[in-house]
Amino acid sequence: MAMAVFRREGRRLLPSIAARPIAAIRSHLASDQEEGLLGVRSISTQVVRNRMKSVKNIQKITKAMKMVAASKLRAVQGRAENSRGLWQPFTALLGDNPSIDVKKSVVVTLSSDKGLCGGINSTVVKVSRALYKLNAGPEKDVKFVIVGEKAKAIMFRDSKNDISLTVTELNKNPLNYAQVSVLADDILKNVEFDALRIVYNKFHSVVAFLPTVATVLSPEIIEKESEVGGKLGELDSYEIEGGETKGEILQNLAEFQFSCVMFNAVLENACSEMGARMSAMDSSSRNAGEMLDRLTLTYNRTRQASITTELIEIISGASALEAAK
Repeated sequence: MAMAVFRREGRRLLPSIAARPIAAIRSHLASDQEEGLLGVRSISTQVVRNRMKSVKNIQKITKAMKMVAASKLRAVQGRAENSRGLWQPFTALLGDNPSIDVKKSVVVTLSSDKGLCGGINSTVVKVSRALYKLNAGPEKDVKFVIVGEKAKAIMFRDSKNDISLTVTELNKNPLNYAQVSVLADDILKNVEFDALRIVYNKFHSVVAFLPTVATVLSPEIIEKESEVGGKLGELDSYEIEGGETKGEILQNLAEFQFSCVMFNAVLENACSEMGARMSAMDSSSRNAGEMLDRLTLTYNRTRQASITTELIEIISGASALEAAK
C-alpha cells in the first residue's frame, strides 16, 4: 500500500520535475543534502565531539608535563638539599641581617624562564618590589638584577630604569657550581652594592614553597659593622693569620659567600618551579577529566535526542501513510 502511494505521488510530481533543468535539479538536491548534513542536530554533536577530542589531547599533554616535571624534580632535589651546607657556615660566621640599613642595595630576583608553574614568579616579584620600597629613600640607591625570563617580563613594565642586569636561560643546561659562580662574578663586576638581597623560593615540598630573602654584605659594611659592634655572627672570635689583611680576607669571604648562596638559591628555586609545575599540571589534568565527563554527558544527551527525534519522524510518517489508505 505504501509503495502504491509513493508511485502515485511520483507520477503526480513527474511533470513538474521534467519541466525543470537538470542542472537546477542537481543543485537543488546538493543543497538539500548539505542542509541535511549540516543540520542543527548534526552540528551540535560534531562540535561536542571535536571539543571532546581537544580536551583529551590537552589532558595527555598536561599528564606528560607532570611526569617530566617529576623526573626533573627528583634530579634537582637531592642537589638542592646538599647545597644547603655551603651557605650555612657563612651565616654562622658573617651573620644574615636582612633589615640592615645601607645606601646601595641590589635586589637579585630569581625566577623561571618558563610558565605553567603556579604563582612562584609573581611571589618573588612582589617580595622584590616590597624590598625596593623598604630600602628606597632620598639618599639611597636600589637596583635590580633579574634572573629568569618571567620576572624580567613583569619588572620591565614599571621598573625598567632600575634594572642593572638581566640573565635568562640559566636552566637551559644542568646547573652546577661553576656555572653559577660565573653568574655571581658577572653580578659583582656590573653592580656597586653595600648589600645584596637574593630573593628566591625555598623548596619545602611539592605543594609548599617559601619566599626567602638572603642578604650578603659588602666587605666594607662587614668591617664597619664589626667595628661598631654589629651582629656579624662569630667573625670576631677568629684570629687572622698569614700575610693577608682583614680587608682582603673579607673580600674573598664575601665573594665566596655570594656564589654559595646563589648556587643554593638557584637550586631551591628550580625545585620550587618543578614542584609548582607538577601541582599545576595535576590540577589541569583533573579539570580536563571533569570537563570531559561533562562533555560526554552532553554528547550522549544530544545523540539520544537526535535518535528520539528521528524515531518520532518515522512513526509520524508511518501514521500518515496509514491514515492515507
